[in-house]
Amino acid sequence: MKDEILIKKYLPMTETAYYILLALVTPRHGYGIMQHVTKITNQRVKLGAGTIYGSLSKMEKDQIIVPVEEEDRRKIYIISSQGEKLLELEMFRLQELLENGRKGRR
Repeated sequence: MKDEILIKKYLPMTETAYYILLALVTPRHGYGIMQHVTKITNQRVKLGAGTIYGSLSKMEKDQIIVPVEEEDRRKIYIISSQGEKLLELEMFRLQELLENGRKGRR
């Protein structure tokens, strides 16, 4: 899928998409993603199975994540180079928001 189309489709990114892509910097299966996100957000974000598997299916179709292997009927995914570009753009956007918020409070 072309970069411009992916950018329009995914940015600004939902919190769910952001954390899934962030979790997939390391290969993980769906349940592993749910556990990782819960841990790194101090249990603030708890992704449900329906949410995670629907998102993984969409992201795989859009080629921003790719399956790397299957283990005990669990598909293990990793972020693709296109997914990494989207994640970087979102991190830049979030950093800009934070910096502008700090400037506005001075």
